[in-house]
Amino acid sequence: MTIPELRVRPLVGLPEVRDGARIGELVAATGRPGGDEVVVISQKIVSKAEGRLRRLEGVTPSGRARKLAEATGKDPALVELVLAESRSVVRAEPGVLITETNDGWVCANAGIDSSNLPGEGWVALLPEDADASARRIRAEVRDASDASPAVVIADSFGRPWRLGQAEVALGCAGLAPLDDWRGRPDAHGRTLAGTRIAVADQAAAAADLVRDKDSAVPGAILSGLGRFVTDDDGPGSKAQQRPADQDLFR
Repeated sequence: MTIPELRVRPLVGLPEVRDGARIGELVAATGRPGGDEVVVISQKIVSKAEGRLRRLEGVTPSGRARKLAEATGKDPALVELVLAESRSVVRAEPGVLITETNDGWVCANAGIDSSNLPGEGWVALLPEDADASARRIRAEVRDASDASPAVVIADSFGRPWRLGQAEVALGCAGLAPLDDWRGRPDAHGRTLAGTRIAVADQAAAAADLVRDKDSAVPGAILSGLGRFVTDDDGPGSKAQQRPADQDLFR
């Protein structure tokens, strides 16, 4: 049996990404990914390229936003943006505002944050549809290089019951996001009943280990995951969202 190995190399040399940038072309030119590799891209540069930056001073908070801001101790303008980007509020406590985003992710502040943005008072919203963003970036890489690597768009999420943040896949294209072992035997021949490996999330987390938050490195390229790379774009990261009727904690 061949045991797979994983190599992660940082994606360096990308210029500052601005609204309208074709990220796939930049990745093809600087990273030169192969067709059996996985390109992991920070959500932040995708949001910049898609014009998803907002200036807080230009936001007028609603009455609901002001009430939630008072309850959580957060900026009312930020809360207004969070509400606009959310289907529902999951939890609001002092210092904490957790929502389900319009794209179906449960996270703090609808994923809105201000890190790694030039200038004061600016925040970045998540991509409106990160799976669609991943498909577009993959097509741009393919058009620029003839290679069709998988693409993952990653962001840092907090985790229930554990301290610290970890990267997760908000969107992916050309990658099987889950490796389903249900019904397959383990090393001792026992049939597995509930095991599904979160391939896209673990690819996102692996990429983050080669880029510090102050490094200005917006992603990484992973080699060794070719068995999960698909010719078609696949179901995307939304296949990982737990259905509401299976969510025991909301």
